[in-house]
Amino acid sequence: MTDLDFTRNTVLVVGGSSGIGNGIAHAFRRRGASVHVWGTRATAADYANEEGSDLAGLGYAQVDASDFAAVAAVKPAFDKLDVLVLAQGTVLYKRGEFSMAGFQKVMDVNLGSLMACATKFHPMLKAAQGSIITISSTAAYHATIGNPAYNASKAAAVALTRTLAVAWAGDGIRVNGIAPGLVDTKLTRVTTKNPERLAASLQGIPAKRLGTPEDMAGAALFLASPLAAYIYGQTIPVDGGLILT
Repeated sequence: MTDLDFTRNTVLVVGGSSGIGNGIAHAFRRRGASVHVWGTRATAADYANEEGSDLAGLGYAQVDASDFAAVAAVKPAFDKLDVLVLAQGTVLYKRGEFSMAGFQKVMDVNLGSLMACATKFHPMLKAAQGSIITISSTAAYHATIGNPAYNASKAAAVALTRTLAVAWAGDGIRVNGIAPGLVDTKLTRVTTKNPERLAASLQGIPAKRLGTPEDMAGAALFLASPLAAYIYGQTIPVDGGLILT
C-alpha cells in the first residue's frame, strides 16, 4: 500500500456535492476509497446540471449540516469512517451578513456545523484512528470588509481545528485544515465572473491564477495520509501565495 492509496478507507465529505468538496471527494475515490458526500438537495440527481458538481461513484445523502439536531439524528450509510472532510460553507453578499439573521446563518453553516459533524463522528474516527480535515479560508487571516460572518467563522474554524487536535490527539484522531485562497467555485462567482474584479484579484496572487478544487484535493490527500502522521492542528494555506502579498 502506497502512502496515497486509500483502498479500504471510508471517507465522508460534508459539502461534497460541488466545488472544493466535490473535488476532494473524487480525489479520494480515484485512490480507492469508498466516498460518501452530504449535500442539501433531496437527491444526487438534483445536482445533475450544477456546474462543478459530479456525484458519479459517490454515495449521497441529504443532510443540512447547519441543522444540528438532524446531524445528531442521522443514520449514516456506513459503519466505519477513516476520514471526515468538513467542506461545507456559505457566504452572503450585498451586506446580508450585517443583519443578525444573516450573520447567524453563516456562522451556523461555517462554524457550528463543523463541531456538530465532528462530534457526531468522533466515535467512528476514534475506532479507526482516523483524520478530520476542515476547510476554512485565507479570509481567516485578513479582513473581508463586506462579510463579517464569513470572516469570523473562518477564523474560528482555524481555532477550532487547533483545539480539537489537542482534545482528540489522545483518541488517535488527527485534526488539521486547509485554508483555500481564491478558488473558482460557485461561492466566488461574484469575483470570478466579473472581469475587472478578477483581474484585480489575480494581481494579488503570486501564482497569477485561480486555485482549483484539485489544488485543494492534493493538500487533503496529504493531510489524511501517513505522510502527515506527525501533523496536528495545522491549517495549511493553499492559495498561490495570496496571503504573502
